[in-house]
Amino acid sequence: MQRQAANSGSDSDPRYANIDERKRKRMISNRESARRSRMRKQKQMGDLVNEASLLQNENDRLRQNINDNTQRYVEIESANSVLRAQAMELTERLLSLNSVLQIAEEVSGLAVEIPEIPDPLLKPWQLPFPVQPIMASADMFQY
Repeated sequence: MQRQAANSGSDSDPRYANIDERKRKRMISNRESARRSRMRKQKQMGDLVNEASLLQNENDRLRQNINDNTQRYVEIESANSVLRAQAMELTERLLSLNSVLQIAEEVSGLAVEIPEIPDPLLKPWQLPFPVQPIMASADMFQY
């Protein structure tokens, strides 16, 4: 019983005071460490939010760029279809005119030069018409 009484008065014992001081210092150190950890996590979260915002902006910019390019593609494809139809119509007209020239040649007996109509499907890289210069302007590449 005397030991228990001695232990209960540990505040006056220098050994126990030293242990309490170490506990208090450890507790303060742990709190400071936890505070630094929370601050580090908060900074990481802020950095990730900023990065997500930047990536979202980049994604929106790329999506708009894709939409613009798709719109231009549709416009060019439409114009290309019109040009193909016009080329087919002109080819048919030329065939008709060539047949008229052949008839005129047969009837008159005179030699008439009838131009040959090249098939663009056989050699698509060779243009059937003389190449004309294409004029470029500075604003044609501003998209």
